[in-house]
Amino acid sequence: MSTQEQAAAVTRRLLIDGRRVETGDTLASLNPATGEVYGYAPEAGVAEVDSAVAAARRAFDATDWPRDHELRARCLRQLYQALRDHVEELRELTIAEVGATRILTHGNQLETPFEIVRYYAELLDGYEWSEDLGPVEIRGQKHQRWVEKEAAGVVAAISAYNYPHQLALAKLAPALAAGCTVVLKGAPDTPLSTLALGEIIAEHTDIPAGVVNVLASSDVEVGKRMTTHPDVDVVSFTGSTPVGKQIMAAAGQTLKKVFLELGGKSALILLDDADYRTAAQFAAFSVVTHAGQGCALTTRLLVPRADHDEIAQLVAANFAHVSYGDPGDPKTYMGPLISERQRDKVDALVRRAVAEGATLVTGGEKVDPGFFYTPTLLANVDPDSEIAQEEVFGPVLAMIPYDDVDDAVRIANNSIYGLSGGVFGADAERARSVARRIRTGTFSINGGNYFHPDAPFGGYKQSGIGREMGRAGLEEFLESKTLAEVVG
Repeated sequence: MSTQEQAAAVTRRLLIDGRRVETGDTLASLNPATGEVYGYAPEAGVAEVDSAVAAARRAFDATDWPRDHELRARCLRQLYQALRDHVEELRELTIAEVGATRILTHGNQLETPFEIVRYYAELLDGYEWSEDLGPVEIRGQKHQRWVEKEAAGVVAAISAYNYPHQLALAKLAPALAAGCTVVLKGAPDTPLSTLALGEIIAEHTDIPAGVVNVLASSDVEVGKRMTTHPDVDVVSFTGSTPVGKQIMAAAGQTLKKVFLELGGKSALILLDDADYRTAAQFAAFSVVTHAGQGCALTTRLLVPRADHDEIAQLVAANFAHVSYGDPGDPKTYMGPLISERQRDKVDALVRRAVAEGATLVTGGEKVDPGFFYTPTLLANVDPDSEIAQEEVFGPVLAMIPYDDVDDAVRIANNSIYGLSGGVFGADAERARSVARRIRTGTFSINGGNYFHPDAPFGGYKQSGIGREMGRAGLEEFLESKTLAEVVG
């Protein structure tokens, strides 16, 4: 790309200590629908991490931000309004950089995350920051005791590429509501979306300098420094389970609080009394949402063995109606994968699954230009196989037959992950009974939508530690201090 063309591309700057910062290196952002360069971000290095952490430390230690609840509520309301005011600009950015379809930007890709900010602003209005434990008498003296909630400190927040606004705001809003200061790093595949948030904060809110710092980088040393820096108190990470394990080990050297939202391999169980047509439609259109790039998507479909082939045809028929292509077209349901690297990974998993005995019912094809992959159904999948156990992060559904309900529950729980799942069945109590037996942090019954700013989200097992959103999400960023004084 020529200098003139680069100047015309979308560019953003880092936010460090209230200042907009350029660096000597740039990070290119591709449009995944075309494969072409869309824009550039400054590439942060370890020096920028140190500057950002130092700013966050000063803002936490030397200002009233951690204790001024009214200021924090006002700033969150300002941020919410600023996001609403810039929604169309952010929409076009999200479509171009993330590959999100226009319809998704009206939901979880953009507008729904704004509501997280408003939720925490409103939660501050009535949140109880202290709890009276009452008096106790010790050796003839009365001691009054109480517990106060305090901000946990400086937060290193690292988010993933698939839903950059959702992931950033689900970390940022509760951390700010709690009184923490933050160093936020977006994913290297979608740096501009996260940096745009920093620009809005700097230009349209009263959030003090240093309280929020926003970086972009593809350098693994940047992430390492953020998670091991001695002045960081809390690490919040969304991404793969292998990287989450590395972060937890590194953060453990200084015993930081750690929140991890990691991978998933969630199962959707169709009971033998389910409406198969409705369930097949739900299964098909769910798994191709954002081209399958969602950690909580139900990527395993568990079906009664006797009805396996019938349900496979129903799912395949629904896949045939999935429109994919230009994510800016309002009629497009599925956009591209984020990169050629990710598409190659998905394709390799599908090829190995077929070689290992799975039946390719439909899909399994790359589509150019851009990084598109056709909706793919693999049937007769071995529940212990790689495709049934590994997170694919693509529009691929693995269909597994089961013998009875106990077998279905066993297969659903046969995973290192425990993020989400679902069940369809005509008998509501039977469906609820199955839901309670699955070891996951979230669960959908007959298509129920659990995802909302007031609902805790997170997983069991190797899907993570802690919860984001809801009251629980705020408390991830708080410490409890127990106090007592002699009163008589």
